[in-house]
Amino acid sequence: METAEVSVGLELAEPLTWLLSKPKRIKIAVGGRDSTKSTGVGDIMLMFADHGERICCAREFQNSIDDSVHENLSMEIERLGLQQKFDIMASKIVGRNGGEIIYKGLARNITSLKSIAGVNRLWIEEGESISKNSLKVLTPSIRASARDNVTNIDRDQSSEIWITMNRGTTKDAISQKYLKRAEPELARCGRYEDDLVMIVEVNYKDNPWSPPEMIQERADDWKNLPRAEYDHIWDGRYSDTVENNIIQPEWFDACIDAHIKLGFEPLGQERVAYDPADTGDNKAVGYAHGPVIKDVRDTALGRIDTATDWATSYANDIKPDVFTWDGDGVGMGLKRQVADAFSGKKVEIEVFRGSEGCDHPTRRYDPVSDDSGIKKQKTNKEMFTNKRAQYYWMLRDRIFRTYLAINKGERVFNPDDLISFSSEIKQLPALRTEICTIPRKYVGSGRIQILSKPDMLRMDIDSPNMADVVMMLMRQVELKKKAKKKEYQGWN
Repeated sequence: METAEVSVGLELAEPLTWLLSKPKRIKIAVGGRDSTKSTGVGDIMLMFADHGERICCAREFQNSIDDSVHENLSMEIERLGLQQKFDIMASKIVGRNGGEIIYKGLARNITSLKSIAGVNRLWIEEGESISKNSLKVLTPSIRASARDNVTNIDRDQSSEIWITMNRGTTKDAISQKYLKRAEPELARCGRYEDDLVMIVEVNYKDNPWSPPEMIQERADDWKNLPRAEYDHIWDGRYSDTVENNIIQPEWFDACIDAHIKLGFEPLGQERVAYDPADTGDNKAVGYAHGPVIKDVRDTALGRIDTATDWATSYANDIKPDVFTWDGDGVGMGLKRQVADAFSGKKVEIEVFRGSEGCDHPTRRYDPVSDDSGIKKQKTNKEMFTNKRAQYYWMLRDRIFRTYLAINKGERVFNPDDLISFSSEIKQLPALRTEICTIPRKYVGSGRIQILSKPDMLRMDIDSPNMADVVMMLMRQVELKKKAKKKEYQGWN
C-alpha cells in the first residue's frame, strides 16, 4: 500500500512512512521514548480500520481493557476529527466502513488468537515483553486467504504483524527472532529489510512535534541518569545493566574499535578460547590478537563432542599460538579430544579452571582509580576468590582504562593494558549484553567474587558463555616458543 492511498490524514515520523511503502509479513518500529512510534502506528491502524479491515491490538500482559491501547486510539480519533468514521464502544472500536479494532492479552490466553477470524493486521505494543511461546503461537494465527476487496491486495500478502517496541535485552524473543539479524544495518542506516521483515529505528530526533515538557525531561535525564539508562530510555538501546554489574555499557561502547580510535595495532600473542558450556546452553568461541578481540561467536550445537570439533576447527583455521578451554564442569573430559585436534600443530593447549585459586597469588594488584571501592594495594590472593573473579576483574580494568583513554583523554596507558572489540564481530550486541550483565557477589571476606552461573540463572540472567570466552582470553600463557611481538612505539 502506498502512502498516497491513505484515507485518514496522517502526520507520521518520517521513518514510519517507509513501513507503508510495501506489504511485508512483519513490520517493526523500534526506538526510545518520545519517538511517536506508538502514536504513529496507532494512527496507521485507524487508517486500516477505515479501509474496512479487522485489527487486533495485543500486548503480552493485558488484564483488562484499561491495559490496552483502546484509550489512546479513542483519543487519536478525537484529535484527528474522525468521530464520523468510528464508533467507540466499551471494549472495541467499530468503523463505519466495516472495519473493527479489538484487543487481546497474550500471556494468559495466547490460544485465543487461534480462533480470531478475518484479522488483517495484528499490532503488538511493547514487543520487548513478548514471550517466545506467545511469538510461536501468534505468528501463524494472523492470516487471511480471501482476496481483500478494499485494498485490492491478496490478503495472504497483506495480512501483517506490526510491532512497536523499545529494546529490552538481546535475549528477548523479538530480539532473538528478528532484531538480531538486523542490528548491523539498523546501526548503519536505521532500517532493515529482507523477504519476511521490515524494521525501522524511530527515536526522539525523528519527532518534530515533541512538546516542551518532554524536551525538558530528556535534558534532565541526560544530566542525572547513568548513560546506559539514558540510552535505553531515549535512544532505544538494549538494557544491559543488572544490580552490582561490574562493567558499565558506556565503558564497553568506548572499546569498540578502540585500536583504530587510539592508533595501536593488534600485536602479540594470538589466542583462541572455547567455552563448552553446560547441557542446553550455547557453546562459544573467541579469538584475540594481543589486546584486540577480533571475533566472538556462539553455536547452538548441543553435543559437547560436536561443539568441540566446531571450536577446534575454528582454531585450526586461525592458527593461533594458544587454544584454551573452560576445564570446569563438562570441560573436564575434553583433554584427549582437544589434544587430538591439534596433534602435530604448533598450537599450545591450555585448560582454564576458573574455580581454582588465582594466578600469581603474592603479586600486588594495582587498582584502577574508579568507583570499585578498592582503596589500597593488596595481593591477588587477598583480592580475588578464584581465577574467574581475577580475570573478570582484569577484563573490567582493561575496559575501564580504555574508556578513560577514549572519553577522558587519558592517553597514558600501555595498549597491552587496554582492550578493543572489533566492530566486525557479528554478535557484538549480544556480547555487550553478556559482558555488561556480569554481577559481583559480595562476600564476608571482602574479596571479589563473581556471581556463579546457577545464581545468575536464578536472577533470569542467561549463561554468559561469550563473556566467559573474553574473560579467558585475558589470561596470557608463557609459550614454549615465543610469539613474535613488536614493541609498542607510541601513539600514532
